[in-house]
Amino acid sequence: MMNCLNSVEGIILKAVGGLCITETPEGIFECKVRGIFRQKNISPCAGDKVILTEISGNTALVSEILPRKNSLIRPPLANLDNIVFVISTCEPAPNLTLLDKFLAIAEFKKIKSIIAVTKLDIQKNAALADIYKNSGAELLEIDYDMPESYMDLYNMASGKITAFTGNTGVGKSTLLNHIDNSLDLKTGEISKKLGRGRHTTRNVELHKLLNGGYIADTPGFSTFDTQRYDTILKDELADCFPEFREYEGKCRFQDCSHTKEKGCAILSAVESGKIPRSRHNSYLEMYEEAKHIKEWEIREK
Repeated sequence: MMNCLNSVEGIILKAVGGLCITETPEGIFECKVRGIFRQKNISPCAGDKVILTEISGNTALVSEILPRKNSLIRPPLANLDNIVFVISTCEPAPNLTLLDKFLAIAEFKKIKSIIAVTKLDIQKNAALADIYKNSGAELLEIDYDMPESYMDLYNMASGKITAFTGNTGVGKSTLLNHIDNSLDLKTGEISKKLGRGRHTTRNVELHKLLNGGYIADTPGFSTFDTQRYDTILKDELADCFPEFREYEGKCRFQDCSHTKEKGCAILSAVESGKIPRSRHNSYLEMYEEAKHIKEWEIREK
C-alpha cells in the first residue's frame, strides 16, 4: 500500500527499546531505529518528530530525529507544549516540594505549567491558589460535576503535546478519561497501608485527541531526583521561580544567592509574606542540591 513512499515525516507515539510506534499522514508505522542513534547515545522517545525511510507495508525505519525544542529524561518525552501537574487535596496529601521541583524544571524548559487540583469533594485546600498565584503556573480546580473545569484542559491541549504527571494515586488516569472517555485508561486504587496508589501506567505513550492534540499519561512518581529530569545549575535556579523576578537586582549584593545573605530582597519578601515560604523552602532545597553540581560534569553528559 505504501511501498512507493521513499520517506515520510511523523511523530513517535510510543518507544520501547529499539522499536517505535509512529504516526504519519500516511498512517501508523511500526518502526525500528537506526543503530547510529545508539552509538551516539540518542534514544528516540514519545513526542519526537522523525523521518521514516525503508517503508514497507506498515513497517519502516527511523532514520532521522528532527531537532527537539525541549525534552525530559524521565519520563522520556520530547517537544512538550504543556505539563499538567495533577495533585490531590488528600489521599495522598499534596507534596508541594515535589510539585515545586517539577514547576522549576518546566520553567527551565519553557514548558507551560498547569496545576490540576483533584479530590476537592473530599477536602478543600484554599491555600494552594494563594501559594501558586505568582508561580507562572495556571491552577485549575477539577470538579467532575462541572465539566467545564476539566474541559479547559482539553481546550489547552488542542493541537499541542501535553504531559500529565503527578504523585501516584492523585487521579491522573481518571482525569484523562473524563477529558476523553475513548482513552479508557486503567485506574488504580489508593493503598491505605502504603499511602500511595498502585502503579497503573507502565510506559509513556501519546494519545491522539479529536482536537488534534496529543496527551501523555506518565508513570506516577513517589520520589524526585531533579537531575533525572534535567540539571539546573545554582546560578540559573532563581530564574525558575517567577515570583522572584520582581525582586531580582534589588539585593544588597550582586551575587546574592537568596539563601541567607543580609540585604536580600527575596528573603525580605518571604518574611513579609509576598513570596510564599513554602516556595522559598523548595528553592533552598534545590539550591543545596545544585551546589554539588559542577558545570563541566553536565556538559559532558
